Amino acid sequence: MKKFYYFSKSKLKFVEIRNFYKKFVFLVLFFSVIVSFFLFGTFLVFNEFINPDSEVKSLKNNNALLKEKLDKLLDQYKQLDDRITSISSQSKDLRLKANLDPAENDSEFGTGGSLFKPIKTSSLSGYDDYIEKLDEYVNNISLKVKLEKNNYDEISKSFSDNAKLFDVLPAIRPCEGTIANDFGMRMHPILHIMRMHNGLDIITDVGTKVYAPGAGVVSFVGVRGGYGKTLEVDHGFGYMTIYAHLEDIKVREGQHIQRGDLIALSGNSGKLSTGPHLHYEVRHDGIALDPRNFIYDDVNIFEVVKK
Repeated sequence: MKKFYYFSKSKLKFVEIRNFYKKFVFLVLFFSVIVSFFLFGTFLVFNEFINPDSEVKSLKNNNALLKEKLDKLLDQYKQLDDRITSISSQSKDLRLKANLDPAENDSEFGTGGSLFKPIKTSSLSGYDDYIEKLDEYVNNISLKVKLEKNNYDEISKSFSDNAKLFDVLPAIRPCEGTIANDFGMRMHPILHIMRMHNGLDIITDVGTKVYAPGAGVVSFVGVRGGYGKTLEVDHGFGYMTIYAHLEDIKVREGQHIQRGDLIALSGNSGKLSTGPHLHYEVRHDGIALDPRNFIYDDVNIFEVVKK
């Protein structure tokens, strides 16, 4: 390897330079860094004099991009708001079908109004006001989504309850025969006094099959005074049906039954029976109702009877 020397005046001779290459590389790097800083600083100074608005232009470009993104975001929220409004309109029809009253707070929310106009300002205060309105609008949409979710849950529950109610509601004639005595005040054929008749008397032969007009649970099986052999069925939702003057009862207390199940045979039992017939009552929360309102004549009993 080639060696380098320098002349020492104190020693009056040539002295070898040790680690010359390492020192040389260090000096080159050191001066390169110094020169780079100098050139970069000079560039910044000249750039500031030559193009003093560069930072302002950069900020304007950033603001333009921000404005574009905000406008796109607002347009997306507007589309979402339109969809929610459409869903809200459909839910009104569903509430009617589910026998629900119109939802409250339906008309308290607007559609955004002036928020849909593009930003026309480049000032910071203008953007702050725009973002504040956008935030308010987003909160408005969020509240509408929450209200529609609650509305949907209420409609869903109502449909579910209605489906259960339709399964248990007395809806068919319990047996074949001719309706002789209607619901209401009448002269009792045996007691010869005006008395409330709380059900229907269906004239039919002894041993005629009696079917459940709706699903429920047998709540009473036994003998009750002038009613003779009596069967009571609790259908839920406050509804109860009573079958009196029976010949035989085919179910037991606590048994779950479905519409169309055979539950009894008609008869002539009880001291107040004037002949073979079925006495049929419908009650709601203990109040006697006219059973005719729960008999759909267009439905044949044998269409729903369990084979």
